[in-house]
Amino acid sequence: MYCRNCGQQLADKTVVCPYCGTSTGSPIAQGYTENKSKLVAGLLGIFIGGLGIHNFYLGYQQKAITQLLLSTIGAIVIIGPIIAGIWGLVEGIQILTGTIDTDAKGNRLTD
Repeated sequence: MYCRNCGQQLADKTVVCPYCGTSTGSPIAQGYTENKSKLVAGLLGIFIGGLGIHNFYLGYQQKAITQLLLSTIGAIVIIGPIIAGIWGLVEGIQILTGTIDTDAKGNRLTD
């Protein structure tokens, strides 16, 4: 990456140019975080949480894949989708009540 003011080459995660003191304008410099909605995550958990969609939304990939496999492959033994559905419902309620209040990156969920 290059400084937009003086043109010097900078490291990728540089926030302020050490040569001229100008902000690089990167998302890190601006304090950008991708906030997820508590309401969206909670409703996804309640209505289709058995498929792990709310966990995909929040960035919990391994947990989401586990729920998805439990719902699909677990259908062979019939009880798999029931367990995944209850799991999703409980997590959806926890998200809406604030027990779960961060995404996988540690960012707070917005109201």
